[in-house]
Amino acid sequence: MAHKKGQGSSRNGRDSPGQRRGVKVYAGQTVLSGNILVKQCGTKIHPGINTGLGRDHCIFATIDGIVRYERVGRERKRVSVYTPEQLKALEAKQAPATKAAKA
Repeated sequence: MAHKKGQGSSRNGRDSPGQRRGVKVYAGQTVLSGNILVKQCGTKIHPGINTGLGRDHCIFATIDGIVRYERVGRERKRVSVYTPEQLKALEAKQAPATKAAKA
């Protein structure tokens, strides 16, 4: 009887580290100018107001403000950064429209 245990193949046992993609800052959080909001392949999420698109399709803030994710049309998603004043004006503008739709 052999006294050697069966060994696993030496060709196994390696893996590459993850790319750390995804949403880095969520809606309602405050950001500083230059902060990365989303790391992605391609444009699953598109840049909106006060955001920029990097060479590697990462989306970053161009001003200090509050993050907001929006749906544009049926398919497209967009991320924008607003100052608190812009956000209040935007919500005031949209509030009557939603109340009128329910009535």
